[in-house]
Amino acid sequence: MGTAIDAAVFSLIVLALTGAVGAGLHLPWLFPGLGPRVMLFFESPGRPAARPDNTLVGHLTGLLMGAACLYGAGLQGSLPAPVGGLTIPYVAAAALSVALTTLVLTLLRKPHPPAGATTLIVSLGILSSPAQLLSMAGAILLITAAGWGLNLLLGTKPAGTH
Repeated sequence: MGTAIDAAVFSLIVLALTGAVGAGLHLPWLFPGLGPRVMLFFESPGRPAARPDNTLVGHLTGLLMGAACLYGAGLQGSLPAPVGGLTIPYVAAAALSVALTTLVLTLLRKPHPPAGATTLIVSLGILSSPAQLLSMAGAILLITAAGWGLNLLLGTKPAGTH
């Protein structure tokens, strides 16, 4: 029970901190890919997908592949798929972006499933402007530093540490 409460409390702290920064900056620092990311940090710190390097490489890859597919399909500036409708170009951009993210992370041996959510958020146009992409990157850096720091402070042995 103690581990479950710790995981819940630390998830709350890290996401509240991230949300507070976003609210202060008036930028979208909370997005769906962060929930599974934070859960991995505190529920399964020993899994490879919970490693800080996997997090950073995974989400950065997701951001880049999502943006490349969104812009490659000429969808920048269009209404996001949830607002304007899921069109064939959005389906193509979304499917290709997740496939490319999976390919890159598998080749690099840096598994990080929450990066798939980040990829879809971008390729579906939900968050896609340069300012929003930078905001997402900032949030990823913050939750990674805060999650890793809390695990080290607590003496939790994350994957890849000795």
